[in-house]
Amino acid sequence: MSLSLDFVEKVNHLYQSFIKYDATQCDRLKRYRNIEPDSAQFLAMQIRIQNSKRILEIGTSTGYSTLWLADAAQVTQGQITTLEIEEQRTLQAKNYAKEFAVDDVIEFWVGDAYDFLIQSHEKYDFILLDAERDQYLKYWPHLSKMINENGGVLFVDNVISHASEVKNFIQEVKKDQRFLSTTLSLGAGLFMVTRKDYLL
Repeated sequence: MSLSLDFVEKVNHLYQSFIKYDATQCDRLKRYRNIEPDSAQFLAMQIRIQNSKRILEIGTSTGYSTLWLADAAQVTQGQITTLEIEEQRTLQAKNYAKEFAVDDVIEFWVGDAYDFLIQSHEKYDFILLDAERDQYLKYWPHLSKMINENGGVLFVDNVISHASEVKNFIQEVKKDQRFLSTTLSLGAGLFMVTRKDYLL
C-alpha cells in the first residue's frame, strides 16, 4: 500500500481523536503522547528514501507512528518490530494496524524495551526512539550496536520540546566518534544519528 490521500485522511482523523483523549488526562503517563503528524510523515518518507527493510520502533503507544512506518514498510518490503511496555496499548495498536491493513509487516513486542535491547543482536536500517526519556542513556550502549553500519539511522523524538530531559543523552551520543548527529526542527524536534564510517 502506498501513501494515499485516503491513508493520510484516516490517520490524521485518528490522531485528532488521540489529541482529544490526551486533553482529558491530567496524568502524563495516561496520555497517549503520540508523535506529531509532520514528524511521522517525515519518518515515513525516510524509510522510503532509504529503502529500509529492518525497522525498530521503541515506544508503540497506541500505534499512530507505527501506522506511518508500516505504510512505508509495505512499499519497501520491510518489517517492523515495535516495543511497548503496556499490553493494553499494544492491543489498541494491533487493532488499528488491522483496520489500516498494515498488520502484515508489524511484529508487536510487549515488555520493557531494555530487556529487548540487551538480548538483541540484530542490526536495523531505521530506528525510532520515542519512549521514557530517562531511560535513553541506559539504552545507548545497546542502540549504538544496532544501527546498521551501511547507512542505518536512529531518530529520537521530542528533543526540542523536552530538551532538558535528553540533554545528557545527546551529549553522550555526540561524544561517540563513530557517529554523526544533528537536530531537526520538525514537530517536537527530531535528533538524527548515523554512522560516520559509512559516509567516509
